[in-house]
Amino acid sequence: MSSLEVAVVGYGLAGSVFHAPLIAAEPRLRVAAVVTSSPERAEQARREHPGVRVVSTADELFADPSGIDLAVIATPNRTHSALARQALAAGLPVVVDKPFALTAAEGEELIAAAEAAGRMLTVFQNRRWDSDFRTLRRLIDDGSLGAVRRFESRFERWRPVSKGGWREVGAAEEGAGILYDLGSHLVDQALHLFGPVTEVYCELDARRAEVRADDDAFVALTHASGVRSHLWMSAVAPQLGPRFRVLGSESGYVAYGLDPQEDALRAGRRPGDGTPWGTVEPEHWGLLGVDGDTRRVPSEPGDYPAFYAGVAAALLDGAPVPVDPRDAVAALRVLERARAAARPA
Repeated sequence: MSSLEVAVVGYGLAGSVFHAPLIAAEPRLRVAAVVTSSPERAEQARREHPGVRVVSTADELFADPSGIDLAVIATPNRTHSALARQALAAGLPVVVDKPFALTAAEGEELIAAAEAAGRMLTVFQNRRWDSDFRTLRRLIDDGSLGAVRRFESRFERWRPVSKGGWREVGAAEEGAGILYDLGSHLVDQALHLFGPVTEVYCELDARRAEVRADDDAFVALTHASGVRSHLWMSAVAPQLGPRFRVLGSESGYVAYGLDPQEDALRAGRRPGDGTPWGTVEPEHWGLLGVDGDTRRVPSEPGDYPAFYAGVAAALLDGAPVPVDPRDAVAALRVLERARAAARPA
């Protein structure tokens, strides 16, 4: 088999903006089917992926998965685990959007189900391929920072009135709230860089009257390696802090702004369209050095397409999966500890 036919389950923001365009950009993958109950999104899928098969329910797809080689679960968080299990039971390898599951126990069950079925299972942790994160990884690896002592990471926005979607106004028990939404990225990045944690501290707040789950959060991690990670997520930050502030024994690194790939995808740009992808203009490069002696260092280009290139390699070439689902379980355990730590005594 030289190419794979992919079914995207869910065609909201995750399915239509992130997954489908990146799948279509990978030469060895094709968007062959889309699951959506929305007539408008069904028409959008047909327009964006000519020849795609559109069905209204996941049950319909998994009842007849013939011709499908991979299922991508891009639905609301509360449905991730159940739909991934359905896909595995139908004999399909699976990509699950983050968060992998609502609990670490659910995640462990999914891994066991995939192993029993002999099918690939991986998690869409696209922020591992952000420009700033790839740049920081390079600076750590080449010793530019010395020994990292403190890692500060933020995903903040100013949205004083909620847009009303399930991520903001849904219940925390259904996977809503900023801790699971953005914290899934920030915790994954911290664990990926600095390893397991021994201590977790957390502050959670619902600042806007219309939201039920958290919209403002801070998590502090003490890693077994000795690094301390401070992670901020907020929808109500009227002034935004640096995306990264990393302090080492030899120098520090500070970077502002977000990786450009999400905005590019939302604007309809696609990898491979003939223009540079994921590049950051020099005036937005981060600063490396010590107080009074800093310089801008070139940013690595962001590379979201690498995730689905990795999926194709795993299925067709026997390569390792791009994201080990056990990493996602480790992140879920930290998120569960964070939520528990934030509860009033």
